[in-house]
Amino acid sequence: MTSGKPTLKGLTEIYRYLRRNETPIYVIMPTPFNLMGLDQWVGGLEYVNYFDIFDGGHPRIFLPSQTGPQDFRSMEDVGNYLVDHPEFRDRVGSRDPGMALFVQFDETTEALCEEVGLTIALPSNELRNRLDSKIETTRLGNEAGVASAPNIMGEANTYGDLSKLAERAGLGRDLVVQTPYGDSGRTTFFIKSKEDWEKHSSKIVGQHLKIMKRLNHLPGTIEGCATRHGALVGPVMTDITGFEEITPYKGGWCGNDISPGILPDGVPEQVRDMARKFGDRLYDEGYKGVYCIDFLLDTDTNEVYLGELNPRISGASPPTNLITSTYGGCPLFLFHLLEYMDVDYEIDIEEVQARWNHYDHWTQLILKQTEDKVELITKAPQSGIWQMDEDGEVEFLRPSHNINAIGGEDEAFYLRAYGVGEYCYHGADLGCLLARGRMQSDDRELLERAKQWNAAIKAQFKSVPLSPNTHVSLPTDMTAGKWF
Repeated sequence: MTSGKPTLKGLTEIYRYLRRNETPIYVIMPTPFNLMGLDQWVGGLEYVNYFDIFDGGHPRIFLPSQTGPQDFRSMEDVGNYLVDHPEFRDRVGSRDPGMALFVQFDETTEALCEEVGLTIALPSNELRNRLDSKIETTRLGNEAGVASAPNIMGEANTYGDLSKLAERAGLGRDLVVQTPYGDSGRTTFFIKSKEDWEKHSSKIVGQHLKIMKRLNHLPGTIEGCATRHGALVGPVMTDITGFEEITPYKGGWCGNDISPGILPDGVPEQVRDMARKFGDRLYDEGYKGVYCIDFLLDTDTNEVYLGELNPRISGASPPTNLITSTYGGCPLFLFHLLEYMDVDYEIDIEEVQARWNHYDHWTQLILKQTEDKVELITKAPQSGIWQMDEDGEVEFLRPSHNINAIGGEDEAFYLRAYGVGEYCYHGADLGCLLARGRMQSDDRELLERAKQWNAAIKAQFKSVPLSPNTHVSLPTDMTAGKWF
């Protein structure tokens, strides 16, 4: 890149440049969750949100007036609504050209941003969609020297077809079958009998499949950033999934453990090496900026395998930026922005990476409504710092806009989604909880403190049944209305 501007040399000059930035950067998302706290590091940045999760108390959040009930089915719908809102268009038009950031966007988003003169500081929708295929991820991993779990690709219209493919690859009869696109909780099927096949076949037939040997495994996540200087990677996390107290979805993601000791010796290094290799391959493919990789640890052999790629800002971004800034003095996402800004920079990538490899225990929990009811919320807990006493009772301690304001392990940062006047429903995101310490044991059992925090926060919500004539349009699957 040749911007004509002086090259930034080292972190100090990078910090100064970003703090003095005057180019508008709009973080356009349902809530500020994914990039919360970034405004402390970057001038000109503001959040454009739909949910008023800080009750008007955040100075860098712009909330366009709501124009009546919205039938949102995805994050793309929310982003498109916000970009197309007259108040946001007026805001953009009164300023210098700026950049926009999204979790999810589509062709409509790209067209709307072009209309108002915004540059999307992310890889294109076309590239992201292509890379999002689990089939394409496996291919790129193979080219990067990053192994997937033993697998074979193909199509199966019958259980016999599936069995023949598995036999050809020596995968056995206990199989994991994935379709190319979508949340892994909805596109991964466990099949070891004809009965299992018949249960899931309607979602499998006619698609190109990745068929894997089922492993005894521990799932995890790591976020990276593909840059011109090479890929940088954040903390290694293990997944918290499927606990019925927290989520109604079997196998559904409900948080992350960021715990250095939960993985065997040498495994975090394997994961970081895998993520760097894959990030470098993504950059060669034309992808730059943050990405998230799910990995599988075979607990029988301690082999690490590539799971799937999330080519986007993700649910792992908040703890990643928390850890890299708290323990390494520099959030990973700064390097994403540098890739999209008109500036050259030089860094010692090994020195920066070394800052992020040592950290303490943290947990992120995504709290969903598990009750099968639809009601109007009349009371909701505030976003900010909460404290738990020895009896498991919680109280709101103080307002805060940032995760790193937490004190000891008796405190937690809670970020609300739905609030007063909105509707709660089965599977709704009620909020995110981030805390010091662990919430999951080495045996992947939910610890008592996790159960207490989950129950105590949910108890702060009050709701009433709907009147008979009330019509509410609600999401019909687990990814719609998923705001974290």
